Amino acid sequence: MAAEAHASRKILQTAARVALIGLLVNVVLASIKIVAGVVGHAYVLIADGIESALDIGGSIVIWGGLTVAARPPDETHPYGHGKAEPIAAIAVALGVLAAATGLAIQSVREIFTPHHGPAPFTLAILIVVIVVKEFLFRYVIRVGQQAESTAVKTDAWHHRSDALTSAAAFIGISAALLGGEAWYSADDWAALFACAVIAANGIRLLLPAFHEIMDTAPAEKIVRSIRAVASSVPGVVEVEKCHARKMGLEYYVDLHVGVEGNISVHDGHEIAHRVKSAIQQSDSRIADVLVHIEPAR
Repeated sequence: MAAEAHASRKILQTAARVALIGLLVNVVLASIKIVAGVVGHAYVLIADGIESALDIGGSIVIWGGLTVAARPPDETHPYGHGKAEPIAAIAVALGVLAAATGLAIQSVREIFTPHHGPAPFTLAILIVVIVVKEFLFRYVIRVGQQAESTAVKTDAWHHRSDALTSAAAFIGISAALLGGEAWYSADDWAALFACAVIAANGIRLLLPAFHEIMDTAPAEKIVRSIRAVASSVPGVVEVEKCHARKMGLEYYVDLHVGVEGNISVHDGHEIAHRVKSAIQQSDSRIADVLVHIEPAR
């Protein structure tokens, strides 16, 4: 068990380093986009840069949440600090929604404000941003899926969101350059579309983290597997109840197991130990199993 707990903490520490890499990349890209947007008269690029700047705050929150979640259990947190991970994901998702709302309001204002057309060099910057962000998304989502980390997957979709908003910016600036003065507001419309994409991603990121905070039951596949393993243990007659909840990267299970009613307390205790051991050996993500022994009906 100590080795499994250490492995979970190691995964969380790796995920925290991934979030830190994303943070550094966002610092560089946000600076480049905002400066290029101001110099190149491209509001959509400025909006995109602001969104990347907000991602910096998101990456800091994700990194902090994963760092806290990696701490081992203590006297005040006997189940560990795993809830810090979905809390961080919720904070980031709410930040994304707030950013989308603020940028949408500003985009509408810019549509009705006369301004210069965007400079062609901004397109080259956007191409680089799209390539870098899509690469980051694929790398981080792979880490998040391997670790089954809600926070890391949230951070990954931040990168995909940024790639999509940059793609929208590319289309808007291209339309403004090709269409001339009559199309100068195209980049503002593109910024508005980007806000819709950002908001949709924010909602999609918020829901799984919220479910995890509320101790929503994990996938039915996991529960079926636990039941099957428990039922296969000698002495188990039936599995009446099986509840599981996710804590960080680990699962905690409560199980009601039916045994023959005439066996001794000692034998029932031994069966409970075998059930717990079998379930934990079947899935390294299961940190603890509470087995309640009762007479089978």
